[in-house]
Amino acid sequence: MAEPGRARDTARPGLRRSITLWPLIFYGLSDIIGAGIYVAIGEVVERAGAVAPFAFLLAGVAAGLTGLCYAALASRFPEAAGAAAYVKRVFQSDILAQLVGGTVAVSVAITTAAIASGAVQYLAALVHAPAELLIAGIVLCFTAVAAIGVRESVAVAMILGLTEVGGLAVASIAGFRMARDVDFRAMLPLTDSGWSAATAGAFIAFFAFLGFETMANMAEEVRDARRVMPRAILGAIGVSIGLYMLVAIAITAAGRAGENPLLELFEGRNATVFAAASAVAVANGVLVGIVMLARLFYGMACNGELPSILGVVSAHTRTPIVATLGAGGFILATALLFPFEHLLVWTNVLTLTVFVIVDLALWRLQRHGRTRAGDFEVPSALPPLAAAVALALLAAEVFG
Repeated sequence: MAEPGRARDTARPGLRRSITLWPLIFYGLSDIIGAGIYVAIGEVVERAGAVAPFAFLLAGVAAGLTGLCYAALASRFPEAAGAAAYVKRVFQSDILAQLVGGTVAVSVAITTAAIASGAVQYLAALVHAPAELLIAGIVLCFTAVAAIGVRESVAVAMILGLTEVGGLAVASIAGFRMARDVDFRAMLPLTDSGWSAATAGAFIAFFAFLGFETMANMAEEVRDARRVMPRAILGAIGVSIGLYMLVAIAITAAGRAGENPLLELFEGRNATVFAAASAVAVANGVLVGIVMLARLFYGMACNGELPSILGVVSAHTRTPIVATLGAGGFILATALLFPFEHLLVWTNVLTLTVFVIVDLALWRLQRHGRTRAGDFEVPSALPPLAAAVALALLAAEVFG
């Protein structure tokens, strides 16, 4: 049956609806947790100091505002194109939908290329080979996994995601064991300088929560998507807030700082094992990026915004095989041909811009009263508030 607002070619096989709530939550966690927390926590602690846990709470709430907007729109329009589909349905503009889709594609490609490069930095200590060859191997391997099937892709992402969560749990235990006492009062911003530090840390911590938006692109492969998508998006954000705060409390209590305070919690062989687990955590983002980008290409092709060949679904694997190969190729080319290190700041700008448009799309939808029974609802004041927060972060990123 076609999703609301979109016609389908019923002669072609569609995507297989095989994902349920908990696999989707862990899939989302595998994207949210990873390079963000494993890499960014050092800078958050450096900026926020003792109030780093509160900085993560602030960042999680800020991310949750737009997360609620994605949840509401995913409930109304459970389509693989995600943000591009929301913009098209609400603003009735193919051009704006193509611009949003292109913006998302570029930001995902740059971010995933950076993740692949980060994973290679760990692998280089174990495998002596040119970095370009290792990057190609990682991207091609995960492209093959993504092409096999969505259940297999989500299963792999879940397993790697559990490794990510386990690594953070072990790090937290190590931090609390090192701590002589835990002064929770010192972690609260009770002074003006404390609030200033918490805000500065929250700006960096916000980007450790990015990834919830990619869950929206899995909507056409989720059972009972209108009900499950909001729960999964909000569940993944909620769990990540709890984990990030736990880790930040442990690091602060242990008095660790520096470029990689997580690794400083371990010594000798334990440090090597944790570094290997960190490499897995970072590399997992490559698989999620390929899967998400393939669904974006597929959804936009179904909506007539990209060549129709990208909408072809394999009758055997029920995956958008051409879109998956295209996503893997696009990410590999970005990793090998472009100096993406200098473009990472712009990925934040692009992502925040999309967030603003998505927030405004829900606001417009609510103002025109286009809702259905059973849709996930949010307060009418929330979308403009989420847009304002995203705009503030965008201004700080550009002019700060």
